[in-house]
Amino acid sequence: MPKLPFYQVDAFASKPFEGNQACVMPLDDFLPDETLQAIAAENNVAETAYIVRTGEGSWTLRWFTPAV
Repeated sequence: MPKLPFYQVDAFASKPFEGNQACVMPLDDFLPDETLQAIAAENNVAETAYIVRTGEGSWTLRWFTPAV
């Protein structure tokens, strides 16, 4: 699997190191659901968001959570 960039963010926070941790991963195209779920489980944060650019200023977003 190629290396995939990601950004770890503190959502719903007014200061660093507070709020809910989430990963945001920009992709060229969505990977299979099983792969996205496995990555979310590996990230082990509340949410992993995958975004794909669909046009100028437009993105498609999909959320996955680790298995509980």
